[in-house]
Formats: sequence, structure tokens, C-alpha cells
Amino acid sequence: MKPFGSRLSSEWWFRLLFHALFWTYWLVMPFLSPDGDERHRQYMLRLIPVMLTNIPLFFLNTEWLVPRILRKHGVPAYLLSVVSLAFSFFLVQGIIKGMLFHKPVLISPKEYMPIVFSVLFVTAVSTGYGLVSFLISEERSRQAQQEERMQSELSFLRSQISPHFIFNVLNSIIYLIRSKSALAEAVTFKLSELMRYMLYESGDAHIPLIKEISYLKNYIELQKIRFEEDVDIRLGIEGEAGGQMIEPMLMIPFVENAFKHGIGLVHQPLIDIKLQISADELHFYIRNKISADPAEGKDNSSGIGLRNVKRRLELLYPGAYRLDIQEGSEWFEVNLYLRFSYAGRPG
Repeated sequence: MKPFGSRLSSEWWFRLLFHALFWTYWLVMPFLSPDGDERHRQYMLRLIPVMLTNIPLFFLNTEWLVPRILRKHGVPAYLLSVVSLAFSFFLVQGIIKGMLFHKPVLISPKEYMPIVFSVLFVTAVSTGYGLVSFLISEERSRQAQQEERMQSELSFLRSQISPHFIFNVLNSIIYLIRSKSALAEAVTFKLSELMRYMLYESGDAHIPLIKEISYLKNYIELQKIRFEEDVDIRLGIEGEAGGQMIEPMLMIPFVENAFKHGIGLVHQPLIDIKLQISADELHFYIRNKISADPAEGKDNSSGIGLRNVKRRLELLYPGAYRLDIQEGSEWFEVNLYLRFSYAGRPG
């Protein structure tokens, strides 16, 4: 989708080009007599005031009748209004022509024919132009409302990340401080880095992939300090993060979910995380063992993070991602494929 300012600029140039061409044609062509008749040119010069009245006719139709009458009252009211407007200008042009040529106010029916053609032609063109402009305006308004709703929903979804993240990390900090106070300094340092990222980076629409990976590493290091040798935590990264951009905190909900449900009563818990990075695509993979007790770790907030990230993917990466979640008897696995070239494209 083009930026809003770009769409407005394109529409402005379209309007400018249309009016320049149309009015140049309308005001110049009558003087270009095929046989070069000078009397014809003199006659047309005297008709300039009549011709100029077509300008207010055009703009009254396009800038007032279409946006006000058609939009608010519908087609029947608009048709009645545009017929009345055309008839009014038909009379006005007839009166002006009669005054210019020193004839009675009611000129002959034969002399009305060019006026009828002139008024009908400008009315038809202005109606077509007005309808096209009206449809473009309606579509732009619809897209703006849709984009506004999407941004509001994204803001809400992002706002849910922070409390959820803080709740999980503070639980880890409380556990570490109570049981192993010697690690309090290292844990606090890691937490400060995570909090800095969450507060100052996660509000951006997109961030460099390398920052997201650094945040992911810090979170995993914090968990390694907490669980030490009790949990087998693996992280493998293939490829290099360069200038790729990504929605912030897009992978961490899957990691949080793995630590939340892959520890507990799980025998020999293992959390395996892999990142495969190319210039165009990211493959994120994570798996964790499942507890034998299906109710283990379930609470009122269970699944909020996953639903959140699924919805953000739908909004920000339409047609540019694939998410596969498999829950077997022993493993819970997630595969996320994301194309960077679509980052920032609205849904």
C-alpha cells in the first residue's frame, strides 16, 4: 500500500492535469476555425463571458452537488439537483448572450442550441469527474478508517506485551533473589537490558532484526541463570542479521510459552530454539517437551501471548508469513516463516 501522503500527491497531480487539459481544450478549441474565418473568431471572442459561466457550473456540480447532495441524500436527489443546476445555467447563458448581442432576453430557439450543447457537455463531464472523485474519496476514507482501526488494534496488542513480559520476568527475578542472592547483580543487569528494549524499542513499528535477536539472547541468558543445569536450553542461529526489519517482540511470546509450559513436571525438560536467516526470509523454530499432565501450567492467561502474536502476524504480514504449530504427545513445536520484504505492509 502506498503511503497516505503519496496517494494525496498522486490525486492532486491528477486533478491539476485534468483541469489544465480540459479547460485549455474548452476555451481554445472554439477559436480554431477550420477555414480560419476571422468573423468566427470575433464572434467567439464576444462569447467568452458566456463560455466562462461553465466554470462555476462545473465546480458547483463537482464540489457541492456530488459531495453534499449525492453523499447525504442519494442518487434521486442528486439527479434532480443537477438537472435544476443545468437548467439554471442554460437560462443564465441565454440571458448573457442576448445582452452581449443586444437582443431580447429570450433569444431565438436556434441560438439556444449551442448553449444547450455547451451546458449539457460541461454538466456531463463534471458529473463524470465528480463521480470518479467521489468514489476515490470514499475509497480513501475507507482505507484510512481501516488503517486507523488496524493501528488501534496493533497498539492494544502491543500494550498487552509489556505487562505479560514484566509478569514473567519478575517471577524469575523473585525466584533468583530469594534462592541465590549471589546472582542478583547479574540478573538485575540482564533485566535492565530487557526493560530498556521493551520500553524504548518495542513501540516502534519495525526494528532491525539484530536488535530483536539481541533481546532474545538476553532473555534466554536470564533463563539460563535461573534454571542452570535443570533445563537444557539450546539456541542455534544460522545466517547473519543485516538490514532486515521486523515487528518488535514477535518471537518472544513463543519462547515465553515454551518456558511456561515446557518446565514444570516435564521429565528432562528441553527447549530448542533455531533461527535461520537469509536476506529475504526468517525461519524461526522452537520446540519444548510437554508435561504428562495436560492441565500443567494452565491458568487464566494461558494462550494470550500466542493469540496476540497470531493476530499481529495477520495484520502486519498478510500473505507473507506461514505459522505452523504442532502439539504431539511429547513435543510442542512452532515453525514461523516470515518474508522480510513485506515488513511494514498493512493488511
